[in-house]
Amino acid sequence: MAEIIGILGGMGPEATCDLFHKIIRVTVRFKPVVRDQDHLRVIVDSNPLIPDRTAAILGNGEDPVPALQETARNLERAGAGLIAVPCNTAHYFWDQIQAAARIPVLHMMQEVARALAADEPGPGGPGGLNPGVTRVGLLATTATVRTGLYHRALGARGMQLVVPDAARQESVMEAISRVKRGDLEGARQPLVAAARALEAAGAEAIIEGCTEIPLVLRDRDVGVPLLDATWVLAAAAVRTALGQGIAGHPRTAAPGQPAGSDPGTPAAGCTD
Repeated sequence: MAEIIGILGGMGPEATCDLFHKIIRVTVRFKPVVRDQDHLRVIVDSNPLIPDRTAAILGNGEDPVPALQETARNLERAGAGLIAVPCNTAHYFWDQIQAAARIPVLHMMQEVARALAADEPGPGGPGGLNPGVTRVGLLATTATVRTGLYHRALGARGMQLVVPDAARQESVMEAISRVKRGDLEGARQPLVAAARALEAAGAEAIIEGCTEIPLVLRDRDVGVPLLDATWVLAAAAVRTALGQGIAGHPRTAAPGQPAGSDPGTPAAGCTD
């Protein structure tokens, strides 16, 4: 029997919904699905009261660890067999979250590095977003950038990370805040500009390294592949629940769709 997937969410709620939606979409790549009962059971604890992770890391906010740990324990008590955390920045506290639970907590950065490196096959054949890629752009919160979460994961596989300059990074943070406020349209142009700047700086692929970003940025916005970290996490969750090898990777989106989404699926995850 497949393990129950637990989503430690609320950071933010829209990103939590997006991960749930992508778990549903990616499941059909791992197993036959013809009815409701063929899907995986998913338990969601969307806890928006978890303190701001970026503020805490940058030294001007409340420690989120107690709330992260208690939410992880809630999922375990509810029957989850593994935990996925749809917040890149929260992975700075991954060791402490994992220490609070007896079930595995997936590590988003490690899964993204695997997807980029293409060193093991995905469910549909050879894995990897762009075999041979060496320079990878990152769009993420300032805390994720400064803590080097992706730098370490990609560096261990011989890849170099390209990040926005200080001014662009401020605009990325403002765009992320806009998404959290529900202003997806207002977030779009700053993220497109930041992505194109990374492309101009030599990035051969760009990681959407904040779970709000795939809700806005589209594959057609840049000339290099976008890697949706939320989609990679969804694939890792499904693969782990089913006990099937390494995580798959997102296929290229159809024009007008967010990177990592299937053609015809809603851009904002859970909307009809």
